[in-house]
Amino acid sequence: MPFRETFWNIPHWAEIGQYILGLLTILVFAYGVFRRVKRWRMGQPEKRFDQIGKRLWSVLVDAFGQARTAQDAYAGIMHLTIFWGMVALFIGTALATVDWDVTHLFFGFQFLINGAYILYELILDIFGVLLLVGLGMAVYRRYFIRPPRLQPATAWQNALAQNVDRDDAYALVMLTLITLSGYFVEGLRIAVSKPEWSPWSPVGNALASWFIVTGDPTNRTLHLTLWTIHILVAFILIASIPFTKLFHILAAPLNIFFRSMQPAGTLIPARNDDQVGVKEWRDFTWKQLLDFEACVRCGRCQDACPAFASGASLSPRNFIISLKTHLWDTSSGHRLHGDVISSKELWACTSCRACVQVCPIFVDHLASIVDMRRYLVNEGEIDALLQKTLANLGRYGNSFGQSERLRVKWTQPIQAVIKDARKEAVEYLWFVGDYASYHVMFSDITRKTAQVFQKADLDFGILYDAERNTGNDVRRVGEEGLYESLVEKNAAVMSKCKYNTIVTTDPHTYNTLKNEYPANGNNHPVLHYTELLDQLIAAGKLQINKKLNYKVTYHDPCYLGRYNGIYDAPRRIIRALGCELTEMPRHGDRAFCCGAGGGKIWMEEQPEVKERPAESRVREAAGIPGVSTLVTTCPKDLVMFCDAVKTAGLEGKILVKDLIELVDEAM
Repeated sequence: MPFRETFWNIPHWAEIGQYILGLLTILVFAYGVFRRVKRWRMGQPEKRFDQIGKRLWSVLVDAFGQARTAQDAYAGIMHLTIFWGMVALFIGTALATVDWDVTHLFFGFQFLINGAYILYELILDIFGVLLLVGLGMAVYRRYFIRPPRLQPATAWQNALAQNVDRDDAYALVMLTLITLSGYFVEGLRIAVSKPEWSPWSPVGNALASWFIVTGDPTNRTLHLTLWTIHILVAFILIASIPFTKLFHILAAPLNIFFRSMQPAGTLIPARNDDQVGVKEWRDFTWKQLLDFEACVRCGRCQDACPAFASGASLSPRNFIISLKTHLWDTSSGHRLHGDVISSKELWACTSCRACVQVCPIFVDHLASIVDMRRYLVNEGEIDALLQKTLANLGRYGNSFGQSERLRVKWTQPIQAVIKDARKEAVEYLWFVGDYASYHVMFSDITRKTAQVFQKADLDFGILYDAERNTGNDVRRVGEEGLYESLVEKNAAVMSKCKYNTIVTTDPHTYNTLKNEYPANGNNHPVLHYTELLDQLIAAGKLQINKKLNYKVTYHDPCYLGRYNGIYDAPRRIIRALGCELTEMPRHGDRAFCCGAGGGKIWMEEQPEVKERPAESRVREAAGIPGVSTLVTTCPKDLVMFCDAVKTAGLEGKILVKDLIELVDEAM
């Protein structure tokens, strides 16, 4: 009868030794976990216990299903085979322990017998092979392919790169040793006992044929030796989990469970305490500390980062690795600001959120960057141009430093007077935004937007000179006090207006009105103009009189796409206009940032930048055969791309237009 005899060929002293070592392993493991949790609890409080059902579902999909990991084919297969191989072997070990140490010893029966045992052996053999395949892929990728994103970080500490590399190698070596030694132990057991069901352990049976020629006594001695090595390596690995990279086995599912359930465009407010922003690691929240601990150093964030691609100082991967190392650096005296993370790294971020989007365990790099920026702003350690812009925003309510009266200068050529939403009720309150109001390049486009609205017979109005910058980028720069001041002024004006829906042409404005103003009393629906026009076209209220027949490509603005999931509406409009749409290689939620967000459009360019993100993006568009026009739906995008076309020498090869220009032409 096929059954599992856990301690075959194992003397009593070795059996007792295993239990003693197992107990010690559990104690060391528990101490390591306690040490980590204790460190997290030194961070600031944060509530992350809402929506338990959604959190558990996220763990199921993203931790066990590894949905984001699988999006990268090679790395996805590699990690899935390693993960599920480890899970299967762990479950198999647990079942064998219960079968022998609980049900057999205390209740006198075993459940791993007959068909159940044969199936058990087959499944473990298969998953063991999958684990070895995954480990082989990992070794080949890390030490032969050597993709740049996996190279050791060269951050604030000289030994950091070596520590990272050793940690990764340790995990690969130990997992390989455990798997191979387990197979050899199985093969030796089969070589001696020669059970009839051995073909159901295909790997062990193959190894057994190699060992049979050495003879029974040698096999028994070798079996005990390898069993001892297998047990020791397994216990060492388990005990070391809380002290090595392998801790992500626990930290990653926890991080996924505690991820933010707020909309992507909602930034955590500055904490009301004596310290503005993050000065030292204890000023981070416990969840941010968990972010640092959970990071698997896969480098996907680095690959997606426009700042890193441009040659700027920031690598999101190295940023998190440096913070994690600093978290446990208790003796060197390194300062968080300057020694660990430089101000250049922090100011390089465009807040595009690409790093957060691709992270398989939902690390929120942006929240930590903004918290550290808040401290720099409070200390006055900011770019001179940015400082001037913030002063303009505080004094005039706009980033251009222009008079409030000039905000509506663009309306003067329009014959039909646009309603003043402060004085009469309207269906749509059009929140125009700074760039659409003041920038000379965009004034004509803003007028065309108004004319399209009028042709569609929309009942809309604007706030005229009472409108202020909504503060989206002000907040992401780290100037929380100014953001709150702008919100207060806008909210006071809007509260006195009568309207049903807010519409805006600026994705940055759209994001903060939709996701952050509700905390200040705005409960009205918010639409980007592409959503509104898409609805009007579908309802037959906006007539397309001319098919354009242009071959175009479309850029997804970060604050419209990644932040708010608006991908289809602009594309439906483009096709409704008769245009042929060809996607860029990087589009949708993988679209490459223009480089303007997070206040970058208000800062001087860093000297180490080799190619600005906007230049990279227009080259990508110009490289598509037959495409004549790059279409966007964001004022900042249009300004950045028009400038990039000139600096990249692409004039005459690609045109940059806002979608509203095509709509106006087609009408």
